[in-house]
Amino acid sequence: MREIHFNQIVEAVKKLCMDANYYLGDDVKDAIRKALEKEDSPTARDILQQILENAEIAEKEQLAICQDTGFAVFFVELGQDVKIVGGNYYDAFLEGVRQGYKEGYLRKSIVFDPVFERKNTGDNTPCVVHTEIVPGDKMRIVFTPKGGGSENMSFVSMMPPAKGAEGIKQFVVECMEKAGGKPCPPVIIGVGIGGTFEKCAQLAKKALLREPLGKPNPDPRYAKLEKEILEEVNKTGIGPMGLGGRTTALAVHIEVYPCHIATMPCAVNMCCHASRHKEVIL
Repeated sequence: MREIHFNQIVEAVKKLCMDANYYLGDDVKDAIRKALEKEDSPTARDILQQILENAEIAEKEQLAICQDTGFAVFFVELGQDVKIVGGNYYDAFLEGVRQGYKEGYLRKSIVFDPVFERKNTGDNTPCVVHTEIVPGDKMRIVFTPKGGGSENMSFVSMMPPAKGAEGIKQFVVECMEKAGGKPCPPVIIGVGIGGTFEKCAQLAKKALLREPLGKPNPDPRYAKLEKEILEEVNKTGIGPMGLGGRTTALAVHIEVYPCHIATMPCAVNMCCHASRHKEVIL
């Protein structure tokens, strides 16, 4: 049994909160550069160039890429041979978020109650921690600060199985058309298929974290579907920031899970061009 101390998690989470908000991944920047090469619209090209310049400034000056520094969401793979010592597991994430958002001068965006008492908690907590128990004695933490604009453009459809791949493709494209410029395109589109109502939504968010950006699903059938959806989305002409162009999405990532014989749940979760996520292994 390997011990991981409460304070180790706090320090790791604090750093993840700051780094994810300061540094845009090289895979995302490369995807934007490739989009620039294909883009015809002068307005779209100008926007894409400004996105790259903004990322450079954020990295150099240690400033948030976007003023919306998001809801703190974690995907954790916790080895079954790990014992957390020195404090409560979830409390370590809360404290790490508190410290990271304070020391990193990151905007606090969480309200205490969703309906009746929308008062800011003041430290960007609580956070959401999805934990999967896996073999081994390590702890892998993946952090994503999920902005409200793109999160609002989330959709779930409890489809009949007869809709098949074409129904999924149509649904995802329709979601993008409804979203338009609201999620600050070019976006990354996460698609979760299967499981239950809540499982497919979780899969859609997890799909956004795949690296490198644009890496196809290992199943060639789903890889083909990803490619087809991306092509259709980019034919909509929504373009960067909704102002027209070829580049509405940078990638479509699909994650799947077995489901009930009577169901075919499908969820869409979008991320803006500031596709922020970092990870650490303890």
